[in-house]
Amino acid sequence: MRTFEQAVHITGAHASRTLEGAAVLAAVGRVLTGEGFVARDVSIVLADHATVLDLNRAWLDHDYTTDVLSFNLDEDALAEGFVEGEVYVDLDTAAERAPEFGTTFETEALRYVVHGVLHLVGYDDATPEQKAAMHALEDRYLASAGA
Repeated sequence: MRTFEQAVHITGAHASRTLEGAAVLAAVGRVLTGEGFVARDVSIVLADHATVLDLNRAWLDHDYTTDVLSFNLDEDALAEGFVEGEVYVDLDTAAERAPEFGTTFETEALRYVVHGVLHLVGYDDATPEQKAAMHALEDRYLASAGA
């Protein structure tokens, strides 16, 4: 079995923005541990508007920007307690929206990481109730990190 650090990959795909790798790993680890899952192969891609928009168009047929996209690559693994997937975080959106929420760029971007991983473990936000539940979980995991 691979270690957590071997199973979680962080890719900086943004020309000028980034997040501290240790903070991203810690956020992913808190969510997976808190939700009772183990990372088998998880990629966190720290991207820009264009990358996330292109993926949103290509894979979800949505022609608009979004803050984070998640792709679960093995639904069957979830039943066994493992996660295989990709999370694409739009760092530009985090920078733009952080002042709106009175937070830092880092905290807003980590919220997107947490949100994306929650999607990987099976949470959805299609209804107002689901959105509220996911937001509460995001707050809990961010608070546990002191964010």
